[in-house]
Amino acid sequence: MSSRWEEFYASLAIPTDFEENKNKIKDFCEHVSSQQKIVLVTSGGTTVPLEHNTVRFVDNFSAGTRGSASAEYFLEKGYVVIFVHRLKSLEPYVRHFMGQKFLDMLEIHNDEAETSVVAACECLAPFGARAVLYLAAAVSDFYIPSSQMPTHKMQSEAGAPNISLQLVPKILEPLVNTWVPHAYVVSFKLETDENLLITRARGALSKYKHKMVIANILHTRKYRVVLVMATTCSEIVLDPEEIEAGIEIESKIVSELTKRHESFIAESV
Repeated sequence: MSSRWEEFYASLAIPTDFEENKNKIKDFCEHVSSQQKIVLVTSGGTTVPLEHNTVRFVDNFSAGTRGSASAEYFLEKGYVVIFVHRLKSLEPYVRHFMGQKFLDMLEIHNDEAETSVVAACECLAPFGARAVLYLAAAVSDFYIPSSQMPTHKMQSEAGAPNISLQLVPKILEPLVNTWVPHAYVVSFKLETDENLLITRARGALSKYKHKMVIANILHTRKYRVVLVMATTCSEIVLDPEEIEAGIEIESKIVSELTKRHESFIAESV
């Protein structure tokens, strides 16, 4: 019997560039040394189209700052990085050059389309404990099934539309248990209610059996996060002096995470 996530993917059209990007990831991973550590970073927000010829969509607030900054710090720590992002979300290093006119002098060749996590996981499985999955993307919890979307732009003359959203199946379960069972998997949990934060994070760990949830509150996420493990929690907080000095919390998150990953690799040998 197929699971809900299998039924969900079966109902979607395969992206036209799926096999191309899958092969690019495979070729890339084949050139990674057997001693190198590798991380898959998912980043940015997600949009839910309301029409097949999409004019309107449901969006979320994420611009990809956390994921793109974290990718930079993983590179500084010597990791090989695969960066999966939504079109037009922030990419690594771009934020450092915003507003600089000399960018107009650059000729940019970017034929890398968005790549699915499913394709990347298949290529990361052989890396075992050396692989980290850092799932920082703000993935939508809701979607509109393709069969329920109009083909063309909804017309206002028809009145306010009745939109019924359905839950997107979580892929953490097959990811942790089937696709990359030996990897160090880290997810994120964003809440607006402090009272729910740790409970929801622990609930995710209990359900999906991955290694860590990085929990944060919407309005304090840039200077406070909580690293939630199966039995322990630890805070990472920027003090006023660090904030004034321009320290980014992602640098401290990645520094702590890479230490824990080293221990995980040692224990897995």
